[in-house]
Amino acid sequence: MTELASKRCRPCEGGTPPLNIEETGQLLTQVDGWKLENHAIQKSYKFKYFVEAMRFVNRVAEVAEKEGHHPDIHISYNNVKIRLTTHAIGGLSENDFILAAKVDQL
Repeated sequence: MTELASKRCRPCEGGTPPLNIEETGQLLTQVDGWKLENHAIQKSYKFKYFVEAMRFVNRVAEVAEKEGHHPDIHISYNNVKIRLTTHAIGGLSENDFILAAKVDQL
């Protein structure tokens, strides 16, 4: 288990500054395959069948709900794209990287 995956998401409210580029870069090295794009991180997953993709999405939803931090999820047959950003602050927070690490463990 990565250090990030062992953490819990904390409530984040407007007025909290988003991570700066140095903080983002450091955390990005701790989540394999996630890419920075427009104040968010995202990763795509490919499955053999649609039903496998949906099972994965349901597991992501369970983790996200438990953490109180919810991703944007895009499904196209057997492809799933997860996009994380902290909407309340208009950018990235540590919560995005914590959830990314937990999603990768699924």
